[in-house]
Amino acid sequence: MNSERGFRIGLLGRGTVGAAFEALLPQHAARIESITGLRPSLSGVLTRSGGGSFEQVLERADLIVELIGGIEPARDYVLRAMRAGRHVVTANKQLLSRHGEELWGVARTEGVQLRFEGAVAGVVPVIRVLQESLAGARIDRVHGIVNGTTNFILTEMARTGASLAEALAEAQRLGYAEADPSEDLDGRDAAAKMAILARLAFDTPVHIDQVSYEGIEQIQPDDLEYARELGLGLKLIGTAERIDERLSVRVHPAFLYPGHPLASINGPFNAVTVQSPTITEITMSGPGAGGPQTATAVLGDVISAMIPPASTPAAEHALEIAQDVVSAFYLHLEVADEPGVLAQLAQVLALQDVSVKSVLQKGLGDQARLVMVVHPLLESRFQAAMELIAGLDVMRAPPRAIRVLEEEFG
Repeated sequence: MNSERGFRIGLLGRGTVGAAFEALLPQHAARIESITGLRPSLSGVLTRSGGGSFEQVLERADLIVELIGGIEPARDYVLRAMRAGRHVVTANKQLLSRHGEELWGVARTEGVQLRFEGAVAGVVPVIRVLQESLAGARIDRVHGIVNGTTNFILTEMARTGASLAEALAEAQRLGYAEADPSEDLDGRDAAAKMAILARLAFDTPVHIDQVSYEGIEQIQPDDLEYARELGLGLKLIGTAERIDERLSVRVHPAFLYPGHPLASINGPFNAVTVQSPTITEITMSGPGAGGPQTATAVLGDVISAMIPPASTPAAEHALEIAQDVVSAFYLHLEVADEPGVLAQLAQVLALQDVSVKSVLQKGLGDQARLVMVVHPLLESRFQAAMELIAGLDVMRAPPRAIRVLEEEFG
């Protein structure tokens, strides 16, 4: 296929990441040639707006880079490319989180590589670490900040007191957020990434529909203000962990104490912590939002694919997905300013065995608020308490809750 000392790359998609990759490739072509013995170049480009022909791009390429996004026609293109004997590099987390088993199976059958480091955490090499460096370790937990857009927004809200809308506008101005940021804000983007990480870490099929997720749309500036007084910082956290030989995969906002390894990860950065009995824990961090950052990860995959072999092995397990897990919570209550309110709340919490760790009382009259952190308990028990609290006459608004991660390291 490839001419002497040449390696032809077909590019699908010329959006933010695709354009960045197109610019990056010639800048590093000479260095890549010194590493692989082959000089890469773009042999064709296909865009969603109709520019180019997939058949022509495929025919002229030794490897296909899929950055067109979405499910179809991306899935069809990737399958056709691999069945034609081409390696594929993709940053399409939604595609892999829904059709990964099919795609990895075809890659194994056809003896080609399907690489996807850019799909999960920008330039943070968590995929390579899980597939290669820690291939012989039993992983108990993978968790982290896998969406740089929401991490930037939460950092700005905490730093400046801005509303979510104001922080989002700044993220869009700087290129950290798309024009339509809904998948970032509602947690779907992070959920897709955690499905992929869970599949690799625990060697079991995980579909995005099995990932429970919440986003940051309901976060208010005063949540961050009160949390600061309690010594907490807010992050959107993705977690995949073994619980009694079941698997829990989830995404949600969570408050962290300063000693947590993810607490200091701010701005558009990602960080992933991998925990194993044999290594204790490893935390990797780096830029997670932006076209050049993702394009750099894609280029790294291209170089790896030029030096075969590598593959994603078939899943060996089918762990049951756990839904009810233990967590601590921050609880924000807008209450009537009258005697006996705290006693009523304490009685309701006690009914569900909810134990309070710390309490702040804020404001008077119509501004009266109670903010508390409760000790870890089953989420189902806490949700039952929330439903009872919401029904109390002393409540002036629905209660708000955010999870709190209790771990501190170092």
